[in-house]
Amino acid sequence: MLSVQNLSLQFGKRVLFDQVNLTFAGGNCYGVIGANGAGKSTFLKILAGDIDPTAGRVNLEPNKRMAVLRQNHFAYEEVSVIDTVLMGHARLWQIMKEKDAIYEKPDFTEADGLRASDLETEFAELNGWNAHSDAASLLSGLGIAEDKHYRLMQELSGNEKVRVLLAQAIFGNPDILILDEPTNDLDLHTIGWLEDFLLEFKNTVIVVSHDRHFLDTVCTHVVDIDFSAIKLYTGNYSFWYQSSQLALTQRAAANKKAEDKKKELQEFIMRFSANASKSRQATSRRKLLEKINVDDIQPSTRRYPAIIFQQKRSAGDQILHIERLSYALQGTELFSSLDLYVNKGEKIAFLSKESLALTSLFQILAGELTPTTGTFQFGQTIIPAYLPLNNESYFQSDLNLIDWLRQFAEEENRDEQYIRGFLGKMLFSGEEVFKKCRVLSGGEKMRCMISRMMLAGANLLILDEPTNHLDLESITAFNNALKDFSGTVLFTSHDHEFTQTVANRVVEITPHGFIDKLMTYDEYITNERVAQQQEALYAVH
Repeated sequence: MLSVQNLSLQFGKRVLFDQVNLTFAGGNCYGVIGANGAGKSTFLKILAGDIDPTAGRVNLEPNKRMAVLRQNHFAYEEVSVIDTVLMGHARLWQIMKEKDAIYEKPDFTEADGLRASDLETEFAELNGWNAHSDAASLLSGLGIAEDKHYRLMQELSGNEKVRVLLAQAIFGNPDILILDEPTNDLDLHTIGWLEDFLLEFKNTVIVVSHDRHFLDTVCTHVVDIDFSAIKLYTGNYSFWYQSSQLALTQRAAANKKAEDKKKELQEFIMRFSANASKSRQATSRRKLLEKINVDDIQPSTRRYPAIIFQQKRSAGDQILHIERLSYALQGTELFSSLDLYVNKGEKIAFLSKESLALTSLFQILAGELTPTTGTFQFGQTIIPAYLPLNNESYFQSDLNLIDWLRQFAEEENRDEQYIRGFLGKMLFSGEEVFKKCRVLSGGEKMRCMISRMMLAGANLLILDEPTNHLDLESITAFNNALKDFSGTVLFTSHDHEFTQTVANRVVEITPHGFIDKLMTYDEYITNERVAQQQEALYAVH
């Protein structure tokens, strides 16, 4: 359906990938992975025809339609929300506009009638009569309220525009669907809706995402961009990660017999296949895994940062007490009467449909905002460390990375080698430590902020969307570090896997108060769905 032949891309002397040959078949979902800067988004742009490769070609089967999620948030400011979605099917939109123009003509001719008849036939073949209802259904599923469907795009918030553009991409059942970071700015409930949609989608999906749970749920294959090559692997992200780590371990054991290696990999595939039977894509994924050739499994060349949070001192029993805490912004109450007693070792995931409420709460706890009412008190033994959502204010100087991190160290720990050690853990080595902090990328700034947190030796971590701007390798390392951390963690994240594997308590802030449950995130979701089903049942009766 879609293939690339001898595809190469080079910028000056830098080769992103060379002589790539791949075929993307119908009914499969391909997750494109690679370290930051490897060329994931660039590869999608080549497939979409937005940029030309240095060599090679992209072949799309004749009469097949490709749809692309584009991040041009201001391209449709004067267009209604519903029309923006309809424009996702270019041919259908063209027919609709041409029909309207013909029927509005004051001097309607016989030729106009014949043309209108042809257009009506094609309109029906493209399911045009259901177009508005289908578009409205997509918008509602993605969290755009019905009363906004006929407003202009310029009246929507940035997050809402992202959702409309996603609806535009998936509208009209395209044959090839290309999605670059589709879960950005989506809440956990909307991500779940998108997962369900893609699981039912029968055509080809090619997606870049840093959300591991999302990749595991929807992907049948992994497309790995690594060291100027692009390789295709059967299975989801977890299978790729675990099998590549196993292969890496085997490679390190040089004296291990080939047959022993092969047997170990075969046993791993069988275990993973059995686990796949529990997934929503069970049958097809299990069949794919059964066809895997052991020789195809290769070790990953990725570098994972060494994130280790060591506490300077153990916390006492008094951690944090929040009492009747409220905060209003410009007359709008973001949360009110929040009462929480945080216990030692708890890892609390904070949820809210209003992300500003969570950011404000964390800023209050970090001493950056004053609450409208209420109080909070840390225990005397608590050493907090805060990872803010927006870190730009930390990087407004021309300090190099060593001097930047040194300013957060205690007097006795400002030795250059000591500071270099923390930067090295976050993959800043050699001459990289002399880069000016002002010119760092978003991912590099986040890695610097994590270095700063490790340096603090905190026993209480406050994390506002800690996976933002990080690649999958850094997210995995951060995730593992928090699972191993014996201190207390307060955090919010849109990463399902991160939230599920770290949190042992969930607090959801709602417009009417808060919900506090001592359980994992998946348990919380299950309870919420059961409650919604019961509520719907009562409403019917």
